[in-house]
Amino acid sequence: MTTSEVSISLNNGLSFMANIDQYKVPMDTTNEFSQQAGPSPKKLMLAALGGCTGMDIVSILNKMKVSYEDFSIDIKASLTEGHPKIFKDVHVFYKIKLAEEDQQKMKKAVNLSQEKYCGINAMFKSFAKVSSNILFL
Repeated sequence: MTTSEVSISLNNGLSFMANIDQYKVPMDTTNEFSQQAGPSPKKLMLAALGGCTGMDIVSILNKMKVSYEDFSIDIKASLTEGHPKIFKDVHVFYKIKLAEEDQQKMKKAVNLSQEKYCGINAMFKSFAKVSSNILFL
C-alpha cells in the first residue's frame, strides 16, 4: 500500500504552509482575516483535480501520437450553503488546439482520465457532481 505524508505549519493569522516533499505550498483563508499569503485549501483541491486529469490526458495523447498545443483546463465549482461547505457541482473545461481528425481521440482521453485513471476525479465524484466539456480551439 502506498502512503502519503505532508506537514502543515501555522504561519501567521490563518495562513499555513504545507511542506510536501521538497515543496512549500502556502494556504490562506478567503475571508476578512486573509493575509493574502496563498490560495485557499478548497481552491488547491480544484488545482489538484486539474493537474491530475491534465497529466492523464497529456500522457494518453502522447501515447496516441496526437499533436496538440494550447492545452489548458479551467474548473468552476459551487459550494453547498450550510456547514461544512463542500463542493456540490464541479465543472471541468478542457481547452485544446488539435487537428479536427484528432478530436475523437481527445474525447477518449478525457473519458479515460475521468472514468479510469484520475484518482482525484474519483474522490470528487464521491461528494460532488462532476461534469466536463471540451472546447476545441
